[in-house]
Amino acid sequence: MIPNALGSAAAGIIGRIFTHPLDTAKARLQAVYAPSTSNASRTVTVTNPYKGPIDALLQTARTEGIHGLYRGFGAVILGGTPGTVIYLCSYEIAKTKLSTAFGKDADDQASNSDFVVHFAAGMIAETISCIIYVPVDVIKERMQVQQQSQSVATNTSQQLPVYRNTWDALKTISKTEGLSGIYRGYGATLASFGPFSALYFVFYERLKQLAKQQHVEDQLKQQQALSSSSTSLSRRQFETVELPFQWLVLSSATAGALASWLTSPLDMAKLRLQVSRGTIASASSSSTTTKTTVVQYRGVVDCLQRAYQDGGVKGLFRGAGARVLHYAPATTITMTSYEVCKAFISKHLDQ
Repeated sequence: MIPNALGSAAAGIIGRIFTHPLDTAKARLQAVYAPSTSNASRTVTVTNPYKGPIDALLQTARTEGIHGLYRGFGAVILGGTPGTVIYLCSYEIAKTKLSTAFGKDADDQASNSDFVVHFAAGMIAETISCIIYVPVDVIKERMQVQQQSQSVATNTSQQLPVYRNTWDALKTISKTEGLSGIYRGYGATLASFGPFSALYFVFYERLKQLAKQQHVEDQLKQQQALSSSSTSLSRRQFETVELPFQWLVLSSATAGALASWLTSPLDMAKLRLQVSRGTIASASSSSTTTKTTVVQYRGVVDCLQRAYQDGGVKGLFRGAGARVLHYAPATTITMTSYEVCKAFISKHLDQ
């Protein structure tokens, strides 16, 4: 467990340093704000000033500088690092336990239960780690879209709290919204990242196995060319083969791109639920009260339905390109760092 824990901690920090600006762009593309003067009205006017992920990055950098691109980074480092440790360690433990439960033979190089094992282990890891990830995501995403939401609020006379930093955001949300605010969108997060993690590890493990098989076959062919004897590897020996760095990168990048694209609509619904802060009334000169709102949703299904009504399939996949641009390198850096750091630490602990 020591190599797993230390390797995952290092991987979480390294991955976030390089990819957090892309995550900020994704959050700002997916968030939707709209003025509304009637609680009964279900019609909204979508407000989003960005044309795409690159435009979101450039506009944020131009108006807010590097600080704007790294809004919410403190929450990610302080909370996301132990979250990554729990996530990857939970996956490894669940995969080992499930493999044993399914009675996989150590001498078999392939098993029909691999898909079930990796899918279920990914879901279990996400369910456990969301206890930490959800509060981190709520704080991170609200800070990421803060400038954008304040701009909309200014135009509609709505007053939203301004978070000075991660700790201030945590205290403010806890005070004004309670535990439900901190864990807003927990179900949506599981509905989004559960399938993402499950599909990612299915793709990642399968691609890694295919790459390893090709690598082993190439090695065996070279050995057979030098000697007349034929050789083969048992599953136990096969699992200990170290995959070349470039194959780790390709496997994690491909798995991250596929899983993030397929689950993008669920991620959009999760984010919109988490950045929602409720309806705030503003006094007017008349006896009536005008309300302005950050678009409210009853749940994941309602959010998906309204996104489809507003923009069709394109509306469901709004921000999908930014999500892929974020998660493909994020999963690549994180998983490659994890595998390399884990192997490095294991080797030094064995000495």
